[in-house]
Amino acid sequence: MTAEPRPRMLLVAEAANPEWASVPLVGWSLASAIAARTDAHIVTQVRNRDAFLRAGKVEGRDFTAIDTERLEKPLWAVAQRMSLGSKGGWTTLAAMTALTYPYFERLVWKAFGSRIRSGEFDAVHRITPVSPTAVGSLAARVHRAGVPFILGPINGGVPWPEGFEATRRREREWLSSLRGIHRFRPGRRGMLAASDVILCGSNFALKEIPADLRHKARHFPENGIDPARFQAIAQQPGTLPVRACFIGRLVPLKGVAMAIEAAAPLLADGRMTFDIIGDGSERAALEAQVAAAGLGAAVTFHGWLEHRQVQDVAAGCHLLLFPSIREFGGGAVLEAMALGLVPVVVDYAGPGELVDDEVGFKVPIGQRDAIVTALAALLERIAADPSVLPARGAAARARVQRDFLWDAKAAQLVNLASKVASDRTRTLV
Repeated sequence: MTAEPRPRMLLVAEAANPEWASVPLVGWSLASAIAARTDAHIVTQVRNRDAFLRAGKVEGRDFTAIDTERLEKPLWAVAQRMSLGSKGGWTTLAAMTALTYPYFERLVWKAFGSRIRSGEFDAVHRITPVSPTAVGSLAARVHRAGVPFILGPINGGVPWPEGFEATRRREREWLSSLRGIHRFRPGRRGMLAASDVILCGSNFALKEIPADLRHKARHFPENGIDPARFQAIAQQPGTLPVRACFIGRLVPLKGVAMAIEAAAPLLADGRMTFDIIGDGSERAALEAQVAAAGLGAAVTFHGWLEHRQVQDVAAGCHLLLFPSIREFGGGAVLEAMALGLVPVVVDYAGPGELVDDEVGFKVPIGQRDAIVTALAALLERIAADPSVLPARGAAARARVQRDFLWDAKAAQLVNLASKVASDRTRTLV
């Protein structure tokens, strides 16, 4: 029996880097997983070139690096002077990045347009940027060439919850009040209309797709798990003390101060410990909060740790205590679930879509005091009966193994690409 031919795919991942975190790691992980199942060529930005080479990719055969530094360097210099990203201002940073992205797609078409028109690729998939503000001409050009185009996962579109105006200002989110303006950018509708499939990382992002194009949209969370990076398994004895941890940037929106306040009675009497993994602008204030409450014996600040160390600390815990109020994807939640931790999150945006009663716990979004009160009551219930944790921890790990390993996500997308390519061929015939 003759084996089915492997799909030929051009994977466009402007941000893709195995040595970084967040979106670049998503771009690298998903592109690499798809490439393992197809005859694929990855297109990325030149800043990722050395990391690709160190990872064993062969330039020209496996990937092409597009040089847009002429435009990007000045903007990145401005971003660094403004401390965007490291001290908040993610909306402003995304807006600045979106200014240079159309140039990247023009260079991609210049390098690959003739090959796309000749039918060398069965489908083109733009994996990153994840931001919905990044608009380019590639989808329309590929569509005119008669080749299927897959867009996404795109994410964003998450408004700041009411009652957190002060937090928004502390996060330097000056442009977030104008977050919906990208829907009116010239070219956005044309890009979406030219796409055969639009992958949306959250229901918020899906709702921002124009109603008449929403039939093309699919919910597809952007984060995934590499099983080689998450090999430990948290032990869940179902007894006290309950060991909780937080993993992420120590910035206002992550809600670590709320977590400490809600857990304070349990931390004070020895029913809970709290490991805080990460660093950021709020660390000094959080350490002062812990000291003022006399909780130093129960709370440990680890700072930034290497991945292996993060896994080792987290796997010694039972809960991920993660009350972030504005999280697009929730990568830290998936990583904790992969270890068998039980996530405790605020029911809003990415984490609220990843967590249900089978795998974890959610408290309603609301004003700050309401979140703290609900979180405190939930933690008291867990401490009163920690035997509820082992089953949820096992279910969380099983959920990740079933739905969120990169290979499983890539398999879905390869099947999808094959289907849209087949549908396009039948339409042309």
